[in-house]
Amino acid sequence: MISVEHVHKVYPTRTGDRVVLDDISFSLGKGEKLGILGRNGAGKSTLIRLVSGAERPTSGSITRSMSVSWPLAFGGAFQNALTGLDNVRFISRIYKQDYRQNIDFVASFTELGLYLREPVRSYSQGMRARLAFAISMIIEFDCYLIDEITAVGDAKFHEKCATELFHKRRDRAMLIISHDAEYVRNHCGKFAVLEDGKLVFYPDFDQAMAAHTHNLHLNAQ
Repeated sequence: MISVEHVHKVYPTRTGDRVVLDDISFSLGKGEKLGILGRNGAGKSTLIRLVSGAERPTSGSITRSMSVSWPLAFGGAFQNALTGLDNVRFISRIYKQDYRQNIDFVASFTELGLYLREPVRSYSQGMRARLAFAISMIIEFDCYLIDEITAVGDAKFHEKCATELFHKRRDRAMLIISHDAEYVRNHCGKFAVLEDGKLVFYPDFDQAMAAHTHNLHLNAQ
């Protein structure tokens, strides 16, 4: 179970504090898949980083009684000076995995070829995301955090991601944020919309999408 209770997140700016998340509370149990919709800048990625533990809330608490992945499209955990292969070795040792077997999987999945022997700092955003996803798949987590994974890669890469996540790991919990509404509809059973720092839950996708579309129109005006 992941329990998020009364979480606030505030970032200081030159013009004053900016409240990104305002009294957010929800829980995510084993096997549940929560999809969160929201416009750019609404705080979706911030929320997912907080759940992962990459950042801490300004106030409130996040309790994790199951293992949680890093955000799957997030490459911030990499050592930029190391090669892709060295990062695989490093993370494999942390989690006591056989790095040789993991290297074979990562090389096949990412199709990065010789770039795996280059420093990660030379990678494009898409290459980093492919490596991050592949490394996430070598470690078995109870809950996977999916941050706009559809924004990178081609159709073949997306198909491989879907097989790994929604077929091989269909019994895991997932927190998904995406601008691709159909991706959220197809893979989630719980739906919420994040707007003005507030997270509002809806009983089905259609109601969540209607609220999200309404927010987009208001913001455009």
